[in-house]
Amino acid sequence: MRLSDVIEELIEERGLERDELSSIICEGILAGYKKRYPDLELRVQHNKKTDEVAVEVQKSVVSSVEDEDLEITVRKARTLKKTLKAGDQVWAPFEGVIGRIEILKAKQVIAQQLKTIEAQAVYEEFKDKVGDIILGSVHKVEHAGTSIKLGEALAFLPKSLSIPGERLTVGTPVRALLKEVLPEPRHENQLILDRASEGFLRRLFELEIPEVYEQIVEIKKIVRVPGYKSKVAVISHDRNIDPVGTCVGVGGVRIRPILKELGSEKVDIIAWSEFSEEFVKGALKPAEIKRVEINEAGDAVQVWLNEDQRSLAIGKGGKNILLASRLTGLAIQLVQEEPKKALLDDEVDIAEFSESLDGSSADESKPEEPPQEAATDAESAVEAASDDAEGASEQPEEEPVVPEKPGE
Repeated sequence: MRLSDVIEELIEERGLERDELSSIICEGILAGYKKRYPDLELRVQHNKKTDEVAVEVQKSVVSSVEDEDLEITVRKARTLKKTLKAGDQVWAPFEGVIGRIEILKAKQVIAQQLKTIEAQAVYEEFKDKVGDIILGSVHKVEHAGTSIKLGEALAFLPKSLSIPGERLTVGTPVRALLKEVLPEPRHENQLILDRASEGFLRRLFELEIPEVYEQIVEIKKIVRVPGYKSKVAVISHDRNIDPVGTCVGVGGVRIRPILKELGSEKVDIIAWSEFSEEFVKGALKPAEIKRVEINEAGDAVQVWLNEDQRSLAIGKGGKNILLASRLTGLAIQLVQEEPKKALLDDEVDIAEFSESLDGSSADESKPEEPPQEAATDAESAVEAASDDAEGASEQPEEEPVVPEKPGE
């Protein structure tokens, strides 16, 4: 049985050592023979000179053979080794054959041994890269997740650790966090990737922003709803460096590659503040906050804002306020700011009304003027009311008419 061609092919495909492959193949063949002849003491050896595999059985040297599978005569034994005598043990060529089932068993053992060696090689290569960003290409897209090719190895990105809504196509490059490296494959997967965690976003910031990598700008906290929005709180350890501006870059040049990697997911970068009120205002971006009041226990906060900012603070499905609460560690209650009451057309300021008391009787006799058009907004309404009040206060009093005497 010649193995040189098989071994050379496996060396080229899998990068394994020649002696290691030879040992694996012998173990597989031995497993096949053991399945067929479980009671015999067998061994398989690869003769490198003749490039053949020899199957041998251990036999007892005896004067008269009763069981040919277990015994050999002294005369035949001495053809193998001249010094043998009755009572010795010798390895003799085994003439037995195996069938299709045993051959299948041998193949299974060889395949399993090859997988074990490959798994160990993958483990040694990637075990120190756990928590790092790995660059690969999409190999296969399945219902349960996506297979990513990393050089000669395959990694798996589960659907639960993927960004919701993103569509990866075969052949496209992709970056992911190496979440776990298993000593042995589990469900045929040994390298587990992640694109949905806060850790993945943190590593992206470190790759794209040198100040973050060098800890000049520190990421204090990240909260994330994958596919919707992330909020990143940053602080600068250099008073001359703006942490938010540094992360965004001129014209967004630094944050743009991160956003591209996240697809449609948005990222809010917030300056970390020791003053909780300011931090809460930043955490509720893009809403504009009027006032913030934290309770005495320091675990809840009331936030005042205008009605038109309420939906921005809450966000789609309440996700924005949820992220803000997780970022600040506070329970957030929104309080709507009461709008200022506008004066109506028939309302007059009390000061102006007091100045026009004297002209009220004369005003009563004044013929009614045609109704004016209603003011279109609150400011127009106030101006109209002020003009009416001024007109009433400046109206001159009418002098009484005195009849003339005769002769005058």
